[in-house]
Amino acid sequence: MTSQELRQKFLNFFESKDHKIIPSAPLVPANDPTVLFTTAGMHPLVPYLLGELHPQGKRLVSVQKCLRTGDIEEVGDNTHLTFFEMLGNWSLGDYWKNEAITWSYEFLTDKKWLGLSSDKLAITCFAGDADAPQDSDSFKIWQKLGIKTERIAFLGKEDNWWGPAGQTGPCGPDTEIFYWIGEETAPKVFDPKDRRWFEIWNNVFMEYNKTNEGKYEPLKNKNVDTGMGLERTLVALNGFSSVYETDLFKPLLDYLISQTNFKYDLYKIKIITDHMRAVYFMVADGVQPSNKDRGYILRRLLRRAVVYARQMDIPASWITGLLQKLQIVFNNVYPELNLQSELIIKVVNEETQKFILTLDRGLKEFAKLNKIDGQIAFNLYQTYGFPWELSRELAKDKGQIINKDEFEKEFKKHQELSRTASAGVFKGGLADHTDRVVRLHTATHLMNAALRQVLGDHVWQKGSNITAERTRFDFTHPEKMTEEQKSKVEELVNKWIDRDLQVKREVLSLEEARKLKAIGVFGEKYADIVSVYKVFDPETGEVISCEFCGGPHVEHTGVLGHFKILKEEAVAAGIRRIKAVVE
Repeated sequence: MTSQELRQKFLNFFESKDHKIIPSAPLVPANDPTVLFTTAGMHPLVPYLLGELHPQGKRLVSVQKCLRTGDIEEVGDNTHLTFFEMLGNWSLGDYWKNEAITWSYEFLTDKKWLGLSSDKLAITCFAGDADAPQDSDSFKIWQKLGIKTERIAFLGKEDNWWGPAGQTGPCGPDTEIFYWIGEETAPKVFDPKDRRWFEIWNNVFMEYNKTNEGKYEPLKNKNVDTGMGLERTLVALNGFSSVYETDLFKPLLDYLISQTNFKYDLYKIKIITDHMRAVYFMVADGVQPSNKDRGYILRRLLRRAVVYARQMDIPASWITGLLQKLQIVFNNVYPELNLQSELIIKVVNEETQKFILTLDRGLKEFAKLNKIDGQIAFNLYQTYGFPWELSRELAKDKGQIINKDEFEKEFKKHQELSRTASAGVFKGGLADHTDRVVRLHTATHLMNAALRQVLGDHVWQKGSNITAERTRFDFTHPEKMTEEQKSKVEELVNKWIDRDLQVKREVLSLEEARKLKAIGVFGEKYADIVSVYKVFDPETGEVISCEFCGGPHVEHTGVLGHFKILKEEAVAAGIRRIKAVVE
């Protein structure tokens, strides 16, 4: 089965169960989330998991682009990836465990759908602890479906609990589905530690909200959040042993191997392919190389790939060739990528050329070293741009182990990037719905409207990040703002705040929202039914802001406080960034 056939079957199946298809959100969260990347299908849905009504209803299904860096050291094995696609379905206070489990079993085993053998399935359930009881309900449902007791294992929070994505937020126990990919007959007794049992599906039962105090409080609505890894499921369906054998990877690996004159390290070829897939989608969603946050993640992935390619003497043209292959693999699934193809190639090649200027000198210096410690590893990063992972792996080739704590100690002295950011998140969780963050979020809508009024309609949001301390807003604009322009934006926002305008949410068809001239994140796809927030004067009918958004917001602007721009700077060619506060 091909990747496109699996995507479509999944969507068709859950449509038959009255789910509405929602488009993939960007890898870069657009509004409140304080994560660097979308790491699961639930991220764009957090306001709805916490109780807000979704414009498409209570049953949803999607194919979501995801990116995770927590398992970067495992990339290159049979299962771990940096960028991947997650097939997911959700119940927002509607159906519960019985339907979720039964439907996942039906989709996997019914010959009308995937037709996998139930004799090759195994299950894990939550064992229970002081925070929540054992999930005996899921256990009983699996037994009724015919899964034998010896094929069901109870595991703790580390394995069978999902969320919150940050410090606080929705979470709950999960039950995971494994498929046997070994050549031998599947053993009667399930051993979760046996890597031949391949995890393909996760049913999460979000019934708790973790508070700032670390307590697990029952949610008003019990939600189902499922995730089925596209790449992993293709392995099971096609009798493969690795995700790199699927149609999502094989053309890419074949291309790289053809560039090496067949003298290559397959492990490194796999890592290059994985990392370049991630880079491709990151740049497409607006990420630019830098030494901080998302840009640092992009840079370290690209540099690792470039070093491995140089070690195998792959010609410099490999980057453009591989990016073009990636476009072919994904252009039918994400057609918007076709519009970004030239930009992606330009950004990646420019960053590569800058790195190569110092790379060869760095490798020569590395070859001279007899001992590599954390201090030296940091110096290599600072002088030659060697990411931590690269120094670690090169040292390993010399039979040495670098003390990572030493490296991080030096890193923290000179860089603004924390361990939390390098892992893919900021402190504070997925979405902070405190009063201050909600006020900053609403003020950001006003700032966007003011920017478009002062600078012009070419201004489009490219991303935002909102914490309790400030709002950070990226937008399209070709040049530095003047002091007069910044003052005018502040003046407009504060005038609208003083007028105590009303803020109202409306659920509309996409066509109706377009007629209202609602604006959103440039390049983002929207569902047929959308949530729109308006800031308007109820007496005159004047609309100040009308944007696609999922919330949360204040009900009127008078509570926002005084708006002030702290900083305006460039983050990439044609992209500016504002940091602002409300006091």
